[in-house]
Amino acid sequence: MKRPFYRLQGSKHWRNSHRAVLRAALFTVLLTSGAIAATSADSSFCESLATLSLPHTTITLAKSVPAGEFTAPPPANAPSGYSEAPLKNLPGFCRVAATASPTSDSVIRFEVWMPATNWNGKFQGVGNGGWAGRISYDAMAVALRPGYAVASTDTGHEGNGGDASFAFGHPEKLVDFAERSVHEMTVLAKALITAYYGKAPQYSYWNGCSSGGRQGLVEAQRYPHDYNGIAAGAPANYWTHLMFACLWPAKADLINPSSYIPTNKYELIHRAAFAACDALDGVADQIITDPTPCHFDPGVLTCKGADAADCLTAPQVEAARMIYAGPTNPRTGQQVFPGLEPGSESGWKAEAGGPRPFIIPLTYFQYVLFKNPQWDYRILNYDQDVALADRVDGGLLNAINPDLKAFRDSGGKLLLYHGWIDNLIAPRASVNYYQSVLTAMGGRQQTESFFRLFMVPGMGHCGSGPGPSDFDRVGVLEQWEEQGVAPDKIEVARHTKDLPPMTRPLCPYPEVPQWNGSGSTNDAANFVCAVENERQIHATPGRGGTPGGR
Repeated sequence: MKRPFYRLQGSKHWRNSHRAVLRAALFTVLLTSGAIAATSADSSFCESLATLSLPHTTITLAKSVPAGEFTAPPPANAPSGYSEAPLKNLPGFCRVAATASPTSDSVIRFEVWMPATNWNGKFQGVGNGGWAGRISYDAMAVALRPGYAVASTDTGHEGNGGDASFAFGHPEKLVDFAERSVHEMTVLAKALITAYYGKAPQYSYWNGCSSGGRQGLVEAQRYPHDYNGIAAGAPANYWTHLMFACLWPAKADLINPSSYIPTNKYELIHRAAFAACDALDGVADQIITDPTPCHFDPGVLTCKGADAADCLTAPQVEAARMIYAGPTNPRTGQQVFPGLEPGSESGWKAEAGGPRPFIIPLTYFQYVLFKNPQWDYRILNYDQDVALADRVDGGLLNAINPDLKAFRDSGGKLLLYHGWIDNLIAPRASVNYYQSVLTAMGGRQQTESFFRLFMVPGMGHCGSGPGPSDFDRVGVLEQWEEQGVAPDKIEVARHTKDLPPMTRPLCPYPEVPQWNGSGSTNDAANFVCAVENERQIHATPGRGGTPGGR
């Protein structure tokens, strides 16, 4: 059977030939710019980068931006008069915008920002969310302030992040989104950085969450030499199965009107879940440290009479149970994707609030899988359609390969983190991937030398939630990669207006933070990391699914 193009491009032959082309281009860049690179803070030198010749790439802008504020261009199709909020407190930088066209249907826009002074000698690539479609300017600003040269891409199309219609009739654009755009951006950004400073970045780091987490795992699995360290948060790496999971709440809640849970009842379920689970860790603090030992049943809220605001009807109870359980194959009973955890209920509105299903999975089925914009989500089959999605994908959108030997051997470090109350990507999906890597790499000791998973109590999707979740992802990687200090424990903080300050440790899975029984529970110093029991060393069935999911 003929191999699809995107698998050919990932072959050893394609990678080697591509590297050769880029090496030649980089050599040309150095010859033409090396003599003046030392004066890279000069605005005229920044503007001269517009004349660089890079493979299948057009540089559309090269301009010095003074220190202070920068207002990013509005997104595509923004209403007339729309303006982005300015990004503040930026150092002066050289802004380069470019478009890469590795295929005739590729239009991969990306930008590279390089500090005019006080460059830290490092490069940071930042990720996207959803279906992407826009350069992540906010994330670029965060990386630029401490001195990184930084790059971001729109992944090959313009859009709002929620719509997959760009892929309809454009298979190469789907490849660009899936893997090619980030790799192209990374290699070309390094060439531009080298031209500007006269030397290549000493270290390169990736920082992304959700789709950006998936992008990070794609890099580790398929392009293991692109980055020295990768921070991948809440990765959407089992993309095809995640799309089924994201429509599962709609199947539970929207198809049958009697099953619909009004959004004002989410808080009712949320409070009951915390009543059942919060104190299991010995601390009643509105943070469920680890939901896996909690077996909360929403049936405790069943109405004793007519439907009311303080109870759930029998169909509503079943809908809530389905959301916790996650999708399963109706014929085999096999878990398709883990379910959401107790504590996530306040965020169910995104996928179950109605009146339409969540647009990210809906448009996947309409424009990518079935190629029918009129496709009706109510006919989705969790047996044949799951198998079809896996066949059609062929490893393009999914990034579940557990063999990370090449990344490990390159010296790379991988930091995977996921919030336990994530309402969009079930957190046990990350546990399952981690378990599959343990098996492939020979166990925990061999794996933890380069890859660690941190589950974040009380954190929702890529942030928010009642638990502390603020920490310097790239800083942790730097300590690990550059100083050899592995993250045995990470201190995270909470800084919100309506909750008191708090610090807690994050522990490498399967360890969990445990209060030592004395001192403030708002202080990380009073917690230790320990394996609670052997239950946590294996992915659990039911809500959690089976390890690996390959």
